[in-house]
Amino acid sequence: MNARETLEITCSKAWPPLVEDPLGEWHLRWADGFTGRANSALAVGDPGRPLPEALRAVCDFAHDRGIAPMVQVVRDSPNEHAIRDSGWVQATGHGAGHEVIVLTRRHFHVKVPPPSGHFHVKVPDEAPPGWWGLAMRPGEDSPAARQVLSGGKIGYGAAVVDGVLAGVVRGALVDDWLHIGRLEVAPAFRRRGLASALMGAVQAWGVEHGAAHAVLQVAEGNSGALALYAGLGYAPHHRYRYWVPAPGSCEDSTS
Repeated sequence: MNARETLEITCSKAWPPLVEDPLGEWHLRWADGFTGRANSALAVGDPGRPLPEALRAVCDFAHDRGIAPMVQVVRDSPNEHAIRDSGWVQATGHGAGHEVIVLTRRHFHVKVPPPSGHFHVKVPDEAPPGWWGLAMRPGEDSPAARQVLSGGKIGYGAAVVDGVLAGVVRGALVDDWLHIGRLEVAPAFRRRGLASALMGAVQAWGVEHGAAHAVLQVAEGNSGALALYAGLGYAPHHRYRYWVPAPGSCEDSTS
């Protein structure tokens, strides 16, 4: 695998599905519908069989578990070209955005800001009260979602303002990588520097636990987040896209 595919494996380990089956070097994933990353086939490397058979296996795995067949693949890679040529189409209907930019910051040195009189930030090893409610989007909270977000070595960043939980972030460690996600500041507390403070705190937590690099995955259309991360030193590494079967091309062979 090349560096882009290897980093995709790292990110997948930081976002573990409930079920994961190998398909050669590909990964078939299920998490009861919580996020595309945990409910798609990660198409990196060699599936170990002809591509039509591999895509058939993706369809069967998805149908067996009640989710829509979908693959996650590095943009402009040989796998993506082959999947496109097999008749699959870009998943433009994917609600979270079908094209994602992977940002990295390597060899970062963290300067922790002094405590503020207006808020304080901590990164405990267990989610503090209210963390899940702020980290989850409407309709997302479920046992499966909580299992995905609590798998592995996790830091649950929390910003508190006058005793109120105002912002959250999730950090996950995989080898010497810190995977950052679920950065969210409650609307009433935005534009006060909480997002940057949360990022600084979770990066410091990562360094403390052995991380040398950090990675983020951001939907292409999320311009506000992309601007924030660029200002914090993150740069594009690669992109990935979601692909789905063309209508009628991936019937359930088990029914």
